[in-house]
Amino acid sequence: MKRYPPAVTAVDGLDLEVARGECFGLLGPNGAGKTTTIEILEGLLAPTSGEVEVLGLRWDRDASRLRARLGVTLQETHLPERLTVEEVVRMFRAFYGKGRSVDEVIALVSLEEKRRAWFEKLSGGQRQRLAVACALVGDPDLVFLDEPTTGLDPQSRRQLWDVVLELKRHGRTVLLTTHYMDEAERLCCRCSCSPASSSPPRTSRPRCSRPSARCRSRP
Repeated sequence: MKRYPPAVTAVDGLDLEVARGECFGLLGPNGAGKTTTIEILEGLLAPTSGEVEVLGLRWDRDASRLRARLGVTLQETHLPERLTVEEVVRMFRAFYGKGRSVDEVIALVSLEEKRRAWFEKLSGGQRQRLAVACALVGDPDLVFLDEPTTGLDPQSRRQLWDVVLELKRHGRTVLLTTHYMDEAERLCCRCSCSPASSSPPRTSRPRCSRPSARCRSRP
C-alpha cells in the first residue's frame, strides 16, 4: 500500500509476483498506480505498508546489491545535452563493476550511427532508446521500463519492442508499464490490469515459477 497525505491512496490491495525470465506488464490508464508500483519495486519510493522483495532481496537491507542487478528506465530521462551517445553510455557503464561493453549496448538499441551525436540532437525515439541503453549497460537481471513508448511514433515503438524481445530471448526479466493493449499483447508473458487506482489489479494466470519480484499490500 502507498498513501500520500492528506488522504490519497495510490496503490492498495496489490498482490503481485513476477517470475524470472518473463516480461510482465502493468497495464492501465493514468492514475491507476502503475508508476507508483514500479517505483516502489525500484526502491525510489517506500511503501506505507506491505512487503516488497526483488530478486530475493529487500531494499531495507540489500540496497547496494539490488542496485547492481537492476536496470531502470523512467518515464522521462533528462541527460546532459552536450554529451554524445557514446559518452552517456560510457558514463553509466562506469557506475557498475561489471556489465556489457559500450559498443555492445549501443548496437543493441540501434544507435551506432548516432554514437557521436549530442543528446540534444536526438529525436524522441532515439533519446528513449539511449535511456534504455543506460538501463542495460550493467547487464541487469531485472529491467524496469516505465511507459517506454509513450509519445513515440510507430517506427520508434517497434524499435523499442525489438530491444525488449531481445532481452526476453536472453532470459532477462522485464517489468513493463504501458497504456497500449497491442504492446502488452506483443511483449508480455502476463499482465496485471488496473482499471483505477482504487481497484485491485487483475492478473492473468501465471506461466512460470521462481519469482524475480514480489509486492504484497497490507492494511
